[in-house]
Amino acid sequence: MTYVEPGGSWRPFWLVAGVLGLFAVWDLLLPGPDVPPLVWVLTLVAVPGVVAIGCLSARRVWTVRVDADGLAVGRERVPLGDVDASALRGADAGVDAGAPVLGGGWSLPRGRTGLPLRLAGGRTVLVPTRDPAALRAALLGGVRDASDRSPDAEGTLGT
Repeated sequence: MTYVEPGGSWRPFWLVAGVLGLFAVWDLLLPGPDVPPLVWVLTLVAVPGVVAIGCLSARRVWTVRVDADGLAVGRERVPLGDVDASALRGADAGVDAGAPVLGGGWSLPRGRTGLPLRLAGGRTVLVPTRDPAALRAALLGGVRDASDRSPDAEGTLGT
């Protein structure tokens, strides 16, 4: 059981690279004064470099992963045993006022919804996701409910 939701894509990088390539072709084909080579070198190195850094950091910081070790958003990890399954079943995507965003940051990233996740001890965090239903299903697949009284079943609070 593994669920991975990438935090970002390389699409902006390839769009910028394509546009700069078009500009380079236009500069070669159109008559008139050329853009100085130093400007082209600086543009072709600096602009895609900055965009690539942004794409890479978005992928590292906002990637959501659910596996046997737990839930991870960027560097932050939450063991599945700390997740309250009964609250997760009733949770709907939406912002829980005052809840911190898992993975850091002041607010949810653009294009994402916050899935409220109640942890052991009553603390609530928001998990940034593009698909709250799929993330909820993945979490519920790995979390056992505290009301499950089958032998060898550990509840969400370790009881």
